[in-house]
Amino acid sequence: MNPEITKLLPTHWDQARRIYQQGLDTGQASFETTAPAWEQWDAGHLPLARLILMLDREPRGWAALSPVSNRTVYAGVAEVSVYVGTEWRGRGFGRVLLERLIAESVENGIWTLQASIFPENIASLALHRSLGFREVGRREKIARRDDVWRDTILLERRSAKY
Repeated sequence: MNPEITKLLPTHWDQARRIYQQGLDTGQASFETTAPAWEQWDAGHLPLARLILMLDREPRGWAALSPVSNRTVYAGVAEVSVYVGTEWRGRGFGRVLLERLIAESVENGIWTLQASIFPENIASLALHRSLGFREVGRREKIARRDDVWRDTILLERRSAKY
């Protein structure tokens, strides 16, 4: 059965939050350790391009954009988040979500997407690079996770439309 991508709504959040927490629990997805309540997540993400991937009427992954700044001049720059449930990884769902996120970002006036990925997260780095993200640089010891300083690789993708 083919997955369906629809708009991520508050009614999806309990299941999407579980998927998010699974990613956080790997220690390779984010500096965050606890998936937030809907209100906090909602406030930190753009209202456009909020996607949930459904298979057999169940959420299997989600993707969304966060603003990189609240300054008007950066209104077309957003950070991507893509999460796929543990048991559904490696099936191409992350690619489907990121491809759709890219398309919707362009349709909504986003000219640059960025991603900040731990260097150990080889699969995520490969996925982003395969879809046109380029490495901007390595941010050494940018923050700590579980009291350990971690680096991130900063990637960006510029829309050809702008």
